[in-house]
Amino acid sequence: MEWTDEGIVLGVRRHGESSAIVELLTRGHGRHLGLVRGGSSSRMRPLLQPGNSVTAVWRARLDEHLGTYAIEGTRLRAATLLASSHAVYGVTHLASLARLLPERDPHEDIFEMLDRTLDDFDDAGGAAAHVIRFELAMLAELGFGLDLETCAATGETTDLIYVSPKSGGAVSRRAGEPYRDRLLRLPAFLREGEGGANGWSDQDLQDGFRLTGLFLLRHVLEPRGQGHSDARDGFINAVTRRRARISSSA
Repeated sequence: MEWTDEGIVLGVRRHGESSAIVELLTRGHGRHLGLVRGGSSSRMRPLLQPGNSVTAVWRARLDEHLGTYAIEGTRLRAATLLASSHAVYGVTHLASLARLLPERDPHEDIFEMLDRTLDDFDDAGGAAAHVIRFELAMLAELGFGLDLETCAATGETTDLIYVSPKSGGAVSRRAGEPYRDRLLRLPAFLREGEGGANGWSDQDLQDGFRLTGLFLLRHVLEPRGQGHSDARDGFINAVTRRRARISSSA
């Protein structure tokens, strides 16, 4: 058995004296592990860092075997990502989300979205908005997508500013006003046609993480006996601190 694919490094663990087991999210073969001989060497360690993009050749005698990887780097983002705390936490959190996908099950849209998200971590606010969208995409990919385009109460498609915490459906301003204290806020950057390159406030980001966090816990994590990763909390806190520093120095 042999195939070649694009991959993003999710994690690495040492195996034996010099090898490593590498976990990739690949474009065509999903979340897939393989053994890299010499993966713990000084030459390979910089390549096998979470967040890096690679080309991988996987070989095994049988499809169900762990197999071995021959890996070459294509986009080595890790050095840049390690320069900021929000990016370090963000990469770890994104990898934990990708691990919710079944092993060896292709999810090309998620692969492409992860690839784009990792390429745009310079601005903390923008990175947070990307992570929130990625969490929404993961909910949809796992069968728990939220309907944020149509009012759950009236069928309206405009002025959607709330989300029902029960149904996960958007709610219009008119329909939701009497119940606003019981509804979640739908931030502008998640509403169709709203929010530009800097279309998020601190409140928008808080509302976005509250929204995705509720449904991830309820539908995905708690049924597996899990909670949100420490990296998610670390990412949110790091983004908040960095944006506060920027605002105070402006």
